[in-house]
Amino acid sequence: MAARMLERQGYRGELTLTDDLDRAVDGADFVLIQIRVGGQEARLHDETIPLACGCIGQETTGAGGFAKAMRTVPVVLGIAERVRAGAAPGAWIVDFTNPVGIVTRALLDAGHRAIGLCNVAIGFQRTFAGLLGVEPPRVVVDQVGLNHLTWVRGVLLDGVDILPSLLEEHGDALADNVELPRRLLDELGAVPSYYLRYFYAHDAVLREQLDGTPRAEVVGCIEHELLDLYRDPTVVERPALLMQRGGAYYSEAALGLADDDVVEVPARVGRDGAVAVALAQRPATRRPGPDLA
Repeated sequence: MAARMLERQGYRGELTLTDDLDRAVDGADFVLIQIRVGGQEARLHDETIPLACGCIGQETTGAGGFAKAMRTVPVVLGIAERVRAGAAPGAWIVDFTNPVGIVTRALLDAGHRAIGLCNVAIGFQRTFAGLLGVEPPRVVVDQVGLNHLTWVRGVLLDGVDILPSLLEEHGDALADNVELPRRLLDELGAVPSYYLRYFYAHDAVLREQLDGTPRAEVVGCIEHELLDLYRDPTVVERPALLMQRGGAYYSEAALGLADDDVVEVPARVGRDGAVAVALAQRPATRRPGPDLA
């Protein structure tokens, strides 16, 4: 599938497929890691076991996220050691593997040249640009927090913060996007990540999970359909179904890391890595407690 997409775009480089990790990282300048230790079956456990304790089951936060981290961090660190031994000097590790914040922290603690990647911010950028009727590059999302637990505290259009007017004119649409009540966004004066629904609307989400179909089962069905599509030699573009899988815009998103903590901030990426974009200091907003939904 990747080869067909590249050929259609006139790509002149070489695509090599291998299941030999050492061959894959040999001499590499960049190594992208996107794995799921235990597959969707393990994810299903992450999403369902916490429910018995009255806790939300989720693969990147809470009890489920911690379980995923315990499975994943040792495997990623093992891959990183192979990169250290066989890749080019100064090679970058770009981690797409959840829970990104914890995995990236582990990579940095082990001394690797690593950066974590998340698509929440670029997803917001595209949403805001669509509501404003402008091209996405004109919009910069000023968000702070930890991976998946962030608040958009500013939306810069051509360098000017228009978040207050965006909330006033499109607050209902933004609230629907993150599945939280409009009054919460107005009180915050910010737009929370949709993962914060697990905090702000804990009891409602828990009821939904107890009564509904686990996300792992839904994703498993989507993946089977996608693999069938990928096998079709006539398919040369990204299937629309992929957008339902999650992880949209990963090919275009980049988020920065501070020198010490793994946080999510706007950043510009160059040959020496990600450098945080300097943004104006903003007053803290009072953050309501859980279950305001």
